[in-house]
Amino acid sequence: MIKNIALVFSLVFMMGCSSSDDSGAGGGGATDDFDRSALLTNLADNIIIPSYQDFGPKLTTLKGSIESFVATPNQSTLQTARRHWLIAYKAWQHVEMFNIGKAEALNEYHFFMNIYPVTISDIETGVSTGNYDLNTPNYHDAQGFPALDYLLYGVADDDAGIVAKFSSDANAQGYKDYLTDVINQMDNLTQQVITDWTTGYRDQFVNSSKNTATSSLNKFVNDFIFYYEKGLRANKIGIPAGVFSTTPLADKVEGYYNGEVSKELALEALNAVQDVFNGKAFSGSATGASFKTYLEYLKVDRNGQNLSAIINAQFNEARTKIQELNSNFSQQIITDNTKMTVAYDALQRAVVYLKVDMVQAFNISVDYVDADGD
Repeated sequence: MIKNIALVFSLVFMMGCSSSDDSGAGGGGATDDFDRSALLTNLADNIIIPSYQDFGPKLTTLKGSIESFVATPNQSTLQTARRHWLIAYKAWQHVEMFNIGKAEALNEYHFFMNIYPVTISDIETGVSTGNYDLNTPNYHDAQGFPALDYLLYGVADDDAGIVAKFSSDANAQGYKDYLTDVINQMDNLTQQVITDWTTGYRDQFVNSSKNTATSSLNKFVNDFIFYYEKGLRANKIGIPAGVFSTTPLADKVEGYYNGEVSKELALEALNAVQDVFNGKAFSGSATGASFKTYLEYLKVDRNGQNLSAIINAQFNEARTKIQELNSNFSQQIITDNTKMTVAYDALQRAVVYLKVDMVQAFNISVDYVDADGD
C-alpha cells in the first residue's frame, strides 16, 4: 500500500503553486498546443451523453417495473423489479463520475443516487410516519439505488416476507409510497441532467477549453480523479475492507442486501473509468482524443515508459485483483479480507499516477482535499 504521504503531498503542493495560464505546459516544459476542445468533444458526444442516454431509459424501465410491483406485489413483479434494478445500477456506474453541469448544480446529483450504506432507521421511520423529505441532505443515505437494494432485498428475511411488507403489512401503504417516491426522485433528477446535456450544456462544456480553474477540462479531470479515488477505490473496496478504520466493515459494501453484485458493480465502474481515460466511445470500440492521447502528445514518461501505458497497466492489474474476489464482497471480507486489501492496493497505485503525474503534465491543480490519510 502506498503510504509515502510526504512525497505525494509535496508534489501536490508544487502543482498547486504552478502557473495556470491558457497555454498550459506539457512534460519537460514543452509548449502545450494539444487540442483540448477535441478531447472535450469526444467526451461529450461519444461518452458522456451516450452514457446518460443509455442510463435514462434503463432507469425509466426500472421505474415502470417498480410501479407494477407496487400495484401488484407478488413474487413475479418483485423479481422483475430486481432484474431492472441491477440493469440500471450497472448503467449508473458509467455516469456517476460525471459530476459536472446540472449534476453538480443539483446539490450533487450522485448524493441522491448512490450513498451507501443506507440508514435503515430513516427509511423505516419514513415508512411508518410518512414524514420524510428526500430533497434534504439528511435523506441522502436513505434513497437512491441503496434504498432500493434494501426495499427489494433486505426489508424482510425472505421473498415471501418482502412481498408481505408491500401487501399485508400494517405499513404496506407506507412501504409502497416510500419506494415510489425514491424511484420518482431518481428518475426526475436523471431526466433533468440528461435534458441539460442535450439542450445547451453540451456546447458550453465543449467550448470551455482554456486552462483555468473553472474550465471544463480542469473541472472534469478533478471530478474523474475524485471519483476514481473516492467513489471506486475507497467506497467500493477500501472502506468495507477496513483500510480507513480499525476493523473491516463488511456491511458497507455496495449492493449489500442483494449480496451477490458488489464485485460486478466494481468491475463495471473500473471499466467505465478506463474507457474514459482512453477516450473509448460508450457504444462501440472507436477511440478519440482523451487523457491517454494527451499524455502521449506531451510525451510524458516515467522511468522510460509512457505514463498512459503505465496507467492502463495499473488499471488492468487492479481489474485482475478484483476479478479474484468473491462476487459478494461482504463474504470476501469475512473469509479472507487480505484479498480485498490487495485489490485496494492495486487501485491505489494508480492514484499517484493520476493525481500527481497526470495533472502535473496537464498543468491542472487538484481542487479537492484528500482526507483519507492514504
